[in-house]
Amino acid sequence: MSFRLSQRDKDIIGFINQFRAVDRDSLVELFFKQLKSPINACNSVMVRLYRLGLIERTQQYSPTVYLPVDAKIKKNSQKILHFLSILDVHKQMCSYSRPKSVIVEDKPTGRKGGIEPDLFCIFKGSPFWVEIQRTQYSEQKMQDKIHLYEEFFFSDEWRSLHWQPEDRAAVFPSILLITPVRYAVSSDHIRIIQVASIHELMEKYKSSTKQQREAKPRTSASSGGIKINLM
Repeated sequence: MSFRLSQRDKDIIGFINQFRAVDRDSLVELFFKQLKSPINACNSVMVRLYRLGLIERTQQYSPTVYLPVDAKIKKNSQKILHFLSILDVHKQMCSYSRPKSVIVEDKPTGRKGGIEPDLFCIFKGSPFWVEIQRTQYSEQKMQDKIHLYEEFFFSDEWRSLHWQPEDRAAVFPSILLITPVRYAVSSDHIRIIQVASIHELMEKYKSSTKQQREAKPRTSASSGGIKINLM
């Protein structure tokens, strides 16, 4: 079969492969919103890509959710909701500034038992490992998760990760917990930020920046060499 894909087609397929599960409305928002009839245009493109065998789909959800062709996810799996949560965080970031070096389900240690954040990205100039908590964990389980990050911090392996800047000192990402529940977790070595959403994160640092401007000049908030620069 001979067919030609547009650049948008290729971008959509790549995006679905990257995020593993993408709902129709997110595709409309990210790829079609500038068109006169964005939903109809999106539906037409996605039906064509599906019939060409370039994407999979599940109609267990409304609107339809699209998956990679080689997805190892059952079409009724709860894992789909997990990936949609990651996508939602990404979209919230995009409403402020498109994140860079995005890695879904990052495994920076390359081995089992290490840290496995839901998302890594560089957002507004600062690197983040994002943990999205859709269910409530015990305080101990959350602190154990933080201890794994501390172990990785002391290993120094993070200094050679591919996204590290070449022209300045390596930085350890802030740990961003997206959770409606505040956990009593702490670390003397890494920065932990707990918010319910990216919107809350931006409001928090907007207020912080305003207070710093009104106060006397002082060193930027940091921990273990981490600098937060969201504005």
